[in-house]
Amino acid sequence: MAMTMHVDIVSAEKEVFSGTVEFLLAPAEQGEVGILPRHSEMLCMLSPGQVMVRLVGGEEQWIYVAGGILEVQPHVVTILSDTAEQAYDLDEAKIIEAKRKAQEAMAQRSSEFDYAQAQAELLEALAQLRVLEKIRKTKGKPQG
Repeated sequence: MAMTMHVDIVSAEKEVFSGTVEFLLAPAEQGEVGILPRHSEMLCMLSPGQVMVRLVGGEEQWIYVAGGILEVQPHVVTILSDTAEQAYDLDEAKIIEAKRKAQEAMAQRSSEFDYAQAQAELLEALAQLRVLEKIRKTKGKPQG
């Protein structure tokens, strides 16, 4: 029997994922981190990007997080993020429109604040698109 850990991924609005997993991959600010059961305790900031959880049996689920905090305890991992969504809940058309608007705002910047806000929105849209691309690539691949 594989070793497991409990993972909770929570946004400001709802619990996005709660379950038993064999492995978790997350976008830490210093680079991606892989977490296995009994990982040493850790607390770090997350960048916008994709979290992958491998369920018992090998199925992978992808979740978009807009940054946040990752807390690792020996048998429990918690991710707190302002925004988190299951990959299958992402709306590609809305993301592409948000990306376009952010790019336009960056081109027409009226102040440094507007530019920084547009840049943050662009990075978020790009991270969401990467999550959608990742799940498209993994669909149809054998698990395990």
